[in-house]
Amino acid sequence: MILVDTSVIIDFLRNRQNAKVEVFDDVMESKIPWGISEFVYQEVLQGARDEKEFGKLREYFDTVPVYFLKYGKVSFERAAMLNLRCRSAGVTVRSTVDLLIAETAIENEVFLLHNDSDFTYMAGVLSELRLYKERIT
Repeated sequence: MILVDTSVIIDFLRNRQNAKVEVFDDVMESKIPWGISEFVYQEVLQGARDEKEFGKLREYFDTVPVYFLKYGKVSFERAAMLNLRCRSAGVTVRSTVDLLIAETAIENEVFLLHNDSDFTYMAGVLSELRLYKERIT
């Protein structure tokens, strides 16, 4: 199971070719289960240029599984603790949403496919954050 971050979804939807989009293409072609988090869903919809595009995105993502935080208020505390652990190790995470996406991946025990250096730095500190980076051959 793979949680795909906004950074990959946006590049994919805009037909931008890069290594992470190629990995995502492999995931889909190989029918590896994947989904997005509730935060990725909001970020993608937020990027719509107009109501027509918003509707198309909403319709497309109605077919995609969504991973949610599992523990209510405690999940937010845990995400804040991820930030504290990173800061203590000298890693500054620039986005609260990235912390919530990381916590979602951790709680759901799924790999995270991203194209955002913050996640790479976070994974260097947080052993429980598993990143998906393999090309399927």
